[in-house]
Amino acid sequence: MNDQQLLRYSRHILLPEIGIEGQQKLLDAHALLIGAGGLGSPAALFLAASGVGNLTLCDGDKVDLTNLQRQILHRTASIGVPKAASAQAALAEINPEVRVIALNERVDEMRLRELVAQADVVLDCSDNFTTRYALNRVCVQLGKPLVSGAATRFDGQVTVFDLRHAYSPCYYCLYPEQAQAEEMRCAVMGVFAPLVGIIGSLQAAEALKLLLDAGASLCGRLLVMDALRMELRSLKLNKDDSCAVCGKTLPA
Repeated sequence: MNDQQLLRYSRHILLPEIGIEGQQKLLDAHALLIGAGGLGSPAALFLAASGVGNLTLCDGDKVDLTNLQRQILHRTASIGVPKAASAQAALAEINPEVRVIALNERVDEMRLRELVAQADVVLDCSDNFTTRYALNRVCVQLGKPLVSGAATRFDGQVTVFDLRHAYSPCYYCLYPEQAQAEEMRCAVMGVFAPLVGIIGSLQAAEALKLLLDAGASLCGRLLVMDALRMELRSLKLNKDDSCAVCGKTLPA
């Protein structure tokens, strides 16, 4: 690290759990974010500000006026601009040293496999079950840690699926596809603006801890938030040994 980096990240370096060695890990790391909306916005901001050296942002949507109530990466002037490009520009202003790859595309499972293979940690900031299930399958197959977040109305949740640990469940263990509920999109259900900021920030915190190998992650636990009552609950998650995705799958 040069002198400017030592100064920029000095408050991280002061933490014994991070220090210079840990900050260098972040600078060398690569995080993949699927979704640059409500959850992806705060997650990307904190990852970039924290000095994660390589960020890949994947989102096929364009910025819409209705997004601006909660998607804090984007600005009024960005309406009509692809979200990935808007996010890239905003992150460059926060930390120009971070290499941001902006992908304006809706990714299928084959493309996800290519992107996940290049990442050290993956953040699921998407808003649909199809992407969530596909991303989960790929992360299980490649043995990459997946930080999953969701938010609707006043309810949010975040957890970590990390098949590098034998005890870790996967997304399919928690939500089997045959039990799939109707999609609950913000456009239909509504969402409390600060909630996505909180959940996305928690996703960033978990991703940073995984990259640093610091503390205890949410692997095996589901953190559930009721923002209306401002209550947090931590629920134990068990691996489903008969899971069709991870039950008999070992990390690559």
